[in-house]
Amino acid sequence: MTEHLRRLGRAGAGVLLVLLLWWGATAIFAPPRYVFPSPLDVATVFATRWAYLLHHAAITASEIVLGLVVGLIAGVATALAVAATPLMRRLVLPAVIVTQTLPVFAIAPLLVVWLGFGLLSKITMAALIIYFPIATAYAEAMARVDARLVDLARLQGASRGQILWLIRAPGGVPGLVAGLKVAATVAPIGAVVGEWVGASAGLGYIMLHANARLQTPTLFAALFTLAALALLLRAAVDLVADRLARWQPAS
Repeated sequence: MTEHLRRLGRAGAGVLLVLLLWWGATAIFAPPRYVFPSPLDVATVFATRWAYLLHHAAITASEIVLGLVVGLIAGVATALAVAATPLMRRLVLPAVIVTQTLPVFAIAPLLVVWLGFGLLSKITMAALIIYFPIATAYAEAMARVDARLVDLARLQGASRGQILWLIRAPGGVPGLVAGLKVAATVAPIGAVVGEWVGASAGLGYIMLHANARLQTPTLFAALFTLAALALLLRAAVDLVADRLARWQPAS
């Protein structure tokens, strides 16, 4: 608990320092509000339009969480398929890597065409970004499970499926945890990119329209709200993920 309080204290001090530097820069150089608003301008948006921001933040949060769930399920399933046999690893893993070479900004318009402007295209976009770190991290962790345990299981007559489910799958959980933490960090990117391409609600929608109208304080407020969502998601994932691998030392 003391360590957590210290981390929160350091984070709070860092945020305060950034705010002071930000306020000082706007006070000295006095840029136009549509170019670079002051902290007071952004705070005014939060104070006067908090319900508007909260409504759109809830939509983006639902897209992120659902995308995380879908990406997690697909990533774990792919990793298990890759770890099942060397043949599956040679067939599936290169295909996964090739799909990730396509930029998300290039895929987003196609998803909107195929899936529409609704929630489904945003969830799919978030899931695609989340899928790769989970699939690769879990597959590599299962491939690096202690070979002596695998050899011992084979000597005892364990089948390939038993080795996968009883040794490789649980042994690779620390890698899954690491991939899940990375995925939680990048999860908002997919949802926001999908909203930029085509949406009628969400924080990405607010950013796009505020930018078109030179409402930079509103743009900053939406951006900070998105950052807060990302931090909350990462904290929640850290809390759950660390419980999945209690036997793994934090160091």
